[in-house]
Amino acid sequence: MKICIILGTRPEIIKMSSLIRECEKRKTDFFILHTNQHYSANLDKVFFEELKLPQPRYNLKVGSATHAIQTAKLLIGIEEVLLREAPDVAVVEGDTNTVLAGALAASKLHIKVAHIEAGLRSYSRRMPEEINRIITDHISDFLFAPTDKARSILLDEGIPQNKIYVTGNTVVDAVYQNLILAKKRSKILENYGLAKTKYFLVTVHREENANDKKRLIGILSGLKLVAKKYNFPAVCPIHPRTRKKIQEFKLTVDSAIRMINPVGYLDFLTLEVNAKLILTDSGGIQEESCILQIPCVTLRNNTERPETIEAGGNILAGVSPNGILDSVDKMLKKKKTWKHPFGNGLAGKTILDKLEEIKLL
Repeated sequence: MKICIILGTRPEIIKMSSLIRECEKRKTDFFILHTNQHYSANLDKVFFEELKLPQPRYNLKVGSATHAIQTAKLLIGIEEVLLREAPDVAVVEGDTNTVLAGALAASKLHIKVAHIEAGLRSYSRRMPEEINRIITDHISDFLFAPTDKARSILLDEGIPQNKIYVTGNTVVDAVYQNLILAKKRSKILENYGLAKTKYFLVTVHREENANDKKRLIGILSGLKLVAKKYNFPAVCPIHPRTRKKIQEFKLTVDSAIRMINPVGYLDFLTLEVNAKLILTDSGGIQEESCILQIPCVTLRNNTERPETIEAGGNILAGVSPNGILDSVDKMLKKKKTWKHPFGNGLAGKTILDKLEEIKLL
């Protein structure tokens, strides 16, 4: 069985890492196709080196563009590679344009498609990620759902039961495999003069937040309120899109919000596990905070990770300043006794077991 692992963003590299390691361990015939849909060495290349993963056989270096242009470039580049390599299965993970293009190109070439993290729904079509994940689920041959809730969603949408497998989430694998390494190697707290549990960690990158001036102002104002009330800095590794929009909108960022350059995964994991609380619009970080038992406040009106809220580790705040502050207050009063619902850290192994069991050849 020949496997093509298609990825294109930092979260995909992280979440695919355990599957890649498992393929290496078993000497599986596989290769990595990296689209580099957000081309940046700080956001991508460093992760392969830091996580000690093999370099991609193909790097399309597609870069940022409008959804139509980017998706078109991705389709063209991925199709060329799939025609050349003729894999038995193309594996994609998540909800990016890379995922949509990879699944679409493979399915039209009659190559089996495996979707990791299938069945997630925010029920907001304003999010491009929602459209990507729905289409990908409905053209995939094997759907690896992280939880029973995700499986139920897929069944409710009419996807046949025999295509769906509950495997846990590979993000648990990534956290468990790299946390010890991060504790040994990362000096991020010392480098930025941060004390454990004496800062808030912030990430803002979603198009719905970064590209909307009113929403972005609300988030920055909310972060200022939180930092001032608790007298802790809000540390924000700034995403290129968000930095660009802050400059474009000519927004003033309060000194209590410490904008730093993007960091590697081990450094970011260290920032997560030592934070007082995390404020984010990222789906993956909602999961990671829940796994690490760090309170999370989600800067959105919806989430495709409702399990994190049901477990007690997360809350939806929206983007109003007072709503953000109130949500932080509520989460800081909670005891860290929740249990995450994303599996035992063996999702990568389980997924490869299932692919081998299915006998694609």
